[in-house]
Amino acid sequence: MLIEQIYTGCLAQGAYYIESDGEAAVIDPLREVQPYIEKAERRGAKIKYVFETHFHADFVSGHQDLSAKTGAPIVFGPTGMKMGFDAIVAEDGQEFQLGKVKIRLIHTPGHTMESACYLLINEEGKEEALFTGDTLFIGDVGRPDLAQKVIADLTQDKLAAHLYDSLRNKIMPLADDIIVYPAHGAGSACGKNMSKETTDTLGNQKKTNYALQEMTKEEFIKEVLTGLTPPPSYFPQNVLMNIQGYDSIDDVLERGIKPLSPAAFEAAANETGAVILDTRDAQVFAKGFIPNSINIGIDGSFAVWVGALVPDLKQEILIVAEEGREEEVVTRLARVGYDYAIGYIKGGFESWAKDGREVDTITSVSAEELAHIIEKEGNVNILDVRKNSEYLSEHVIDAENAPLDYINESMAQVNKDKTYYVHCAGGYRSMVFNSILKARGFDNLIDVKGGFDAIKDSALFKVSDYVCPTTLL
Repeated sequence: MLIEQIYTGCLAQGAYYIESDGEAAVIDPLREVQPYIEKAERRGAKIKYVFETHFHADFVSGHQDLSAKTGAPIVFGPTGMKMGFDAIVAEDGQEFQLGKVKIRLIHTPGHTMESACYLLINEEGKEEALFTGDTLFIGDVGRPDLAQKVIADLTQDKLAAHLYDSLRNKIMPLADDIIVYPAHGAGSACGKNMSKETTDTLGNQKKTNYALQEMTKEEFIKEVLTGLTPPPSYFPQNVLMNIQGYDSIDDVLERGIKPLSPAAFEAAANETGAVILDTRDAQVFAKGFIPNSINIGIDGSFAVWVGALVPDLKQEILIVAEEGREEEVVTRLARVGYDYAIGYIKGGFESWAKDGREVDTITSVSAEELAHIIEKEGNVNILDVRKNSEYLSEHVIDAENAPLDYINESMAQVNKDKTYYVHCAGGYRSMVFNSILKARGFDNLIDVKGGFDAIKDSALFKVSDYVCPTTLL
């Protein structure tokens, strides 16, 4: 028997490949399904089932494509939702034979109403592993406020009450030595305070996870709802794609991986109103970029930030990328439902510059340079674009918090006529913020290289006392 966690850091998402005696199953696959198919082929196995723990909000699952390409049926927990594809709607406790092992579906409503966990029973009949989806994380549980965006008569309080019952009646009675394999880890917006660890024993979670401690249902509801912030706007749209179906990833890639000359790229931008998405490193971007382009670096939480900042999944997108990474960009956009990339500039930004076209820049200063400017000029405007929870935990005295997460509200805080020194934690988000505002006519934003980490390390600034955050959202 083989259990393999396939963890994708930019989404903080865990998919699972399980194999026994030549038969395989995949739980919560990513949008690009070919790697699962190739893995099974290399091992001489046949993918027999595609198990889904729920209708995901934070990414578009590959269940539809994987089923179409392998013939493996899709399995969901109990649901009355009308889906745009064939699927087995399993009953609570229903078992599926996979080679010499069994997989039992445990219906655990709470994060969503159809949420299910999958209990793996090994060749000896021992309950060995539990794939918990978004019901139970390491150190946390799934937030119960997402499904209410899709089903009108649900409330977060009702869902939290279901989650309390699911955890205590379905999960906690299981054996302590069972290994918990969740769908997400730290960095996901599906929970508020997840551990960086991606597996644990159920027994240890019973001891250490706040949500599994002894408390009343009312206390649990209050505890689990405290610290939640509005979810990213793309979440409900991803849920609907996972329910109703979507274009094949092959079609999305064909549409997006089209090389364009500088002239053709500019014409496409003018004719379509496409967003120009520059995926290079923040400091490389700052030194020169196509006017009105937005920087969201591919080597960060790329898909999550695109989802948070581009409200329309059908928005056409033109790509600026390092040469050879164009397909990666299109794939990672598709993971969160952005299927309308329409091409990339061949030769990258360098080809644009060599063609003699207009180039824009953003000024960056080091923490030490900023300290020198303050010493020389007195007080300056410092804008901290980290999450409010990060700011409340620790910040530069007199800095103003303008979270990137809520860009439109934060933009209203910025006076176009004033100069601002903008920082985040490490320099990724501040350049995203600066590029968006630059495209909207804000020309007096200066980036602080290295962000708050560099500011604190310099020991040249007054910083508030550290307060342990109660939420990471």
